[in-house]
Formats: sequence, structure tokens, C-alpha cells
Amino acid sequence: MDIDFGRAAKDYGSHRAGFPDRFFDQAIGAGLVQPGDDLLDLGTGTGTLARGFAWRGCHVTALDPSRSLLDEAERLAAQQGVALKTTVAKAEDTGLADKSFDVATAGQCWHWFDRPQAAREVRRVLRPGGRLVIAHFDWVPLAGNLVAATEALIEYHNSEWAYGGLPGIHPAWLADLATAGFDGIETASFDHMQPYSHAAWRGRVRASAGVAASMDAERVAVFDDELAAMMAREFPDDPQLVRHRVWWVTATSPG
Repeated sequence: MDIDFGRAAKDYGSHRAGFPDRFFDQAIGAGLVQPGDDLLDLGTGTGTLARGFAWRGCHVTALDPSRSLLDEAERLAAQQGVALKTTVAKAEDTGLADKSFDVATAGQCWHWFDRPQAAREVRRVLRPGGRLVIAHFDWVPLAGNLVAATEALIEYHNSEWAYGGLPGIHPAWLADLATAGFDGIETASFDHMQPYSHAAWRGRVRASAGVAASMDAERVAVFDDELAAMMAREFPDDPQLVRHRVWWVTATSPG
């Protein structure tokens, strides 16, 4: 698919729920991220991780190849009263100085990168003993739930979309980090029930790779009408509690 999340920047910023507070609390409690850290957030999108860690006292550089997504990240950061330094670049070639960050994070984006090259680039920009945290906040399809029904509708309208049915854990990332020479690889996860109104769920789904990021406006409108009708018919409770899985892998750059 030809995917451009910049086309969905408004819906992405308005409707896509960010990582829950519990994730940030656990990351800081485990010492993965500490207030005062120089933190690089790769593939930041609208800055859900970047803004969360800036709010908790980190000095954050938010990096993304899409200027429109970075504009949305800056707008949301200003609303929260936090500071971000933004830069247009790819995770595989950041253009940033060697050994300039204590932590690198990648939220909901590692699968879009050239993963071996991104891992090498992270090692280059991390200080010795610096930490990489790759995190996901994925909806979870289960038989008969709203996510499964939504994924079936996306697949009907976009046959090239191949990301349905995923369990919300990503074991392949461990091999990426081990191959790149990272130490201390660990994983953790928890499930989280995220409330979404009907309107917000439609906006969140429009902001996904299989909809507005890869379909033209006419097809998106047709899809959105059918999603609204399906929800009214099969999932009338408003809001819906949508199961998500928060999963992350962390590793340390060798000293």
C-alpha cells in the first residue's frame, strides 16, 4: 500500500487515543525513562509518546518524516503546555549527532521502518548504556467484538491491508535488537479497556493505515458510512469499551 499518515493527521490527532498513563508510570518506575533524560521519539506521529514523556520531565526531540504530523504534535503539545523539539527525518537516517540521547522510543511505528537500519541508527545516537523502548498500543480483535467487525470491514474495502487479526505482541522486534547488538532485552504487557464514542471510533479507524492513510477521500467516505451503520446496528452502546494491548520491548546500548 501507498501509506501516508499525513493525509489522516487531523483524525489522528483528534481521535486516536494515546498510550495510557499506566504505561508511562511503569516505564518510569522501572527506570527505562527518567525525568531529565534526553529522549528521541522516532516516528512520533502526533507525539503520543513524545508529549507523555515531555510532560514527565524529559527533554524530547520528536522525529517524523511527515511535517503535517509534526505540526499536529506541536499543536497538541502547546495545548498540554509541554515543549517538543521537532525534526523532519526518517528513523533510519536521523541526521542527529552520535551519542546524543539517553533514551530512544518508538511508539506504534517500528513495523514501518527498515528495522535493521533503524536499530543500527538508534545504537549510533544513544549514549553508552542508553535505552531503546519500542512500544505498541494495539486494538485486539476477538470473536464477535467491535475490533474484529471493524477489521473485516477494512479488509472488504481495502484488500491490500494486511494487518488484521494481530495479537498485539511483536516477538520479531527482539531479534532486531539482538542482531543489532543490544543488551538486556526484556518485554512486558498489559490489557487496557479504552472507551470510544461512536464518533471517536470512526475517527480513530479513519486514521489507520488501511483507511485514510491509503484510500482516496471518496472511498474513505463510503467506508465511514458503512462503519457508522454497522456500529448502530451491531454495537449500539455508546461509548464502547475497546480492548487494547499495551506491549513493549526494551534494550540497552552496550557501554
